[in-house]
Amino acid sequence: MNTRLPQAASFETHRVDNQPPEFAPRDLWRDDIVLRGAIAREGAGDHVGDHIESVAAYGALAGGTLYEWAFDAHRDRPRLCSHDRFGHRIDRVEFHPNYHALMQAAIEHGVSGGAWRDPRPGSHVVRAALSYLHHQVEPGTSCPLTMTHAAVPVLRREPALAEWADKAAAPHYDPRGVPIGDKAGVTIGMGMTEKQGGSDVRGNTTVATRLPGSGDLASATSYALVGHKWFFSAPMSDGFLVLAQAPDGLTCFLMPRRLGDGRKNAFRLIRLKDKLGDWSNASAEVEFCGARAYLIGEEGRGIATILEMVMLTRLDCLLGGAAQMRMALAQAVHHCRHRSAFGQPLAAQPLMRNVLADLAIEAEAALVLAMRVARAVDAAPRDPAEAALSRVATAIGKYWVCRRAPAFVNEAQECLGGNGYIEESILPRLYRQAPLNSIWEGSGNIQCLDVLRALSREPETGAALWAELQEAGEGHPDHAAAAERLRGPLLDGVAIDQAQARHFVERLALALQGSLLLRARSPAAEAFCRSRLGGAHGLAMGTLPAGVALAELIDRALPVGD
Repeated sequence: MNTRLPQAASFETHRVDNQPPEFAPRDLWRDDIVLRGAIAREGAGDHVGDHIESVAAYGALAGGTLYEWAFDAHRDRPRLCSHDRFGHRIDRVEFHPNYHALMQAAIEHGVSGGAWRDPRPGSHVVRAALSYLHHQVEPGTSCPLTMTHAAVPVLRREPALAEWADKAAAPHYDPRGVPIGDKAGVTIGMGMTEKQGGSDVRGNTTVATRLPGSGDLASATSYALVGHKWFFSAPMSDGFLVLAQAPDGLTCFLMPRRLGDGRKNAFRLIRLKDKLGDWSNASAEVEFCGARAYLIGEEGRGIATILEMVMLTRLDCLLGGAAQMRMALAQAVHHCRHRSAFGQPLAAQPLMRNVLADLAIEAEAALVLAMRVARAVDAAPRDPAEAALSRVATAIGKYWVCRRAPAFVNEAQECLGGNGYIEESILPRLYRQAPLNSIWEGSGNIQCLDVLRALSREPETGAALWAELQEAGEGHPDHAAAAERLRGPLLDGVAIDQAQARHFVERLALALQGSLLLRARSPAAEAFCRSRLGGAHGLAMGTLPAGVALAELIDRALPVGD
């Protein structure tokens, strides 16, 4: 009897096939037809042309080196060291070295200060493109970069703070805990929110008491701050814009981390926030224990003083939402082209094509709106109509694009299936990050109420929006009908009930996006107007009507042969 067993097969189960290649490195500028077209339209001629090479270079850097560094910065989260080993209070936040490398690369390339160093027409459009590219791969550092950028015009209001303003705009990053006199460049954080007030900063209780003399700055008016902040953004920044109650009311101040003689200012980091996302960046709770701060603007005018900064940070929230959409879309298209199921590539299957094309339309509409708002912000100091548009369109865009981003990223995750739920993919990070931009700098309700206030108090904002909608002419009947339905609130003073503010702002946002796509002669314009404005769309992505050129839209989203 033969008792020999059959020869066992070689023990090897890890033959890998039907998996896409690595997404990176790739050139985020070269791959983004929509961005290249938007910067050409919204820029200001030769000045923007002079900077195209630098933006292109940053797109290649972001899609390669920065993409890889960001995984380390998020995996090794910031840690608070409240005391050194001898018991001295130091309040230091430690980061992965690649966090600092990311900050240095961004600041040197102008993501934070470039618009202020070369303030010609188009500078803010160029910086918006840089911020959009950076945020795609590393949104955590975008927080201090945005605040540093947005703080410059506020700091410039006070001649005594000229050094702070100049160094915030400088292309130098220095994370050391030393006085700004020893640095070529500085970063700026922010502390507005208190636990009892939230968005209602008028409820803040931090007290500012004027001090005799001026302390470190000879011509600055100095105060001592006593109180707390519930959210203190980027606590290792060199200085912070904060709101506190002075004798004449809520007032804006600059509070340095280090005093001129090198001593740590009198505030304490209580703990770091354990956040849903934004893991590479630190946010803290803080107590002011008589911390020295310097007056910006007039006492009692804190909100008016800080408004310009808020406008700029809201623009970056809008850009951030568009950037998250773009990266999620690119990941989904890349995966679906290289992954097969049921005998053919995912990207060749009709229903998946509908989903990918729908995502492509949404991402393009988000970006064209963000870049148009960037042009309005850029031109606002020179053009009253653009100033009015920037005032209201920033809130519209922030509400709508940031509201759409979380569901968008989740839809892209689903295109990857289980692979999109694994931390080795960038998509879980994007999904955790996506809700932040809708919350930061005013939640959705705040944005919508701000739009209603602007239209009721500043009629020029309605006129500016109407003019923007009319630029599309008779480009599409669904757009023309949607615009006409907005005539009453924009031109005739028809009031919108607060309870209906979200619905109204949604209609405004869609009409603006339709106008911009039509004017750009985008291949996505027809499908956008039919689906978003004409009602030929379901409640979920992937419900585009028949007759849409799905393959063309997908190929436009990411070049074939990637």
